[in-house]
Amino acid sequence: MSKRTGIMENKTAQRIANPRLLPLKDAAQWLGLTLWAMRERIWAGQIPVVQFPGGRKQYVDIQDLEAFIQKNKRTIN
Repeated sequence: MSKRTGIMENKTAQRIANPRLLPLKDAAQWLGLTLWAMRERIWAGQIPVVQFPGGRKQYVDIQDLEAFIQKNKRTIN
């Protein structure tokens, strides 16, 4: 009979060092926006989201964030 230790072996979560998809909260932080400001840009169609079939959570592709930045760059004279 094995004894339960409460420790999960070989099931430790590992963070991906450089993920391509970010949850909305992390994407907002990446752009320096609040979560609500991020959602407003998504609802306005300025930033697309990725949502997996059957899932509720939405993600933002870093490449779309880069494109958003490039599109909104301005010079001030």
